[in-house]
Amino acid sequence: MLWKMNPPVKDWSQRRVWVIGASSGIGAALAREWLARGAKVVLSARREAVLHQVAGGHAGAAVVPLDAADPDVWPDATRAAEAAFGGLDLVVYAAARYDAVQSTNFDPALAQQGFDLNVVALYRCLAEVAPRLAREQRGGIALVGSISGYTGLPKAMIYGATKAALINLAESLYFELAPRKVAVYLINPGFVDTPMTAKNDFRMPGLMTPDDAAQTILRGMERGRFEIRFPRGVAGGLRWLSRLPHAIRFRLLHWGTGL
Repeated sequence: MLWKMNPPVKDWSQRRVWVIGASSGIGAALAREWLARGAKVVLSARREAVLHQVAGGHAGAAVVPLDAADPDVWPDATRAAEAAFGGLDLVVYAAARYDAVQSTNFDPALAQQGFDLNVVALYRCLAEVAPRLAREQRGGIALVGSISGYTGLPKAMIYGATKAALINLAESLYFELAPRKVAVYLINPGFVDTPMTAKNDFRMPGLMTPDDAAQTILRGMERGRFEIRFPRGVAGGLRWLSRLPHAIRFRLLHWGTGL
């Protein structure tokens, strides 16, 4: 099938996974799900105590605290993550920040912070892990984007722009790394019940729990998908909408959001 763009994953047992942004939300749920399936998981985020709570004393978990936006941490953090279980089979970048802003009430410092964590820090991560995996011709990299990267949306002028960048980046990575036998996964969630979405003051269609999101992501990887988007109706609808002419798309978005 055309959607099997990566090698299907048949067994997570003993796979070595590094989850960056593992203290809450989708990252924490992914870490717990992989541990439950027998994987070896390195958990990273700023809050070390919370990471230990997520790990729950599991023998297959290791904690490597880091502030992903700090440009100096990546070489040492990568070495520590690799040393925890003797290498890495999958690196998942799930760190992100979300600020609901509009052009009429906008602080450029928020854009700097959003791009530093959501995009620039990811490049620093890739600079460490992508050459290693390409040389070894194995493993995989997963980027957690968002369906908000498909098209401009109200209050998402920073977050949506960073996720659009990740979508483009994941596609470029796939072109370069897939021939070197490195899997690339683009994870595009809709609304997931996390501390980030708790800031929203509007109805969130298709809202999912982090655990359901994590299970959906793993099913996508097990099926060899490149893009894993969910929930199906909301994500598919917005993807379809993003391909319409602008005049039609904007009219439908205004109607759908009431803004």
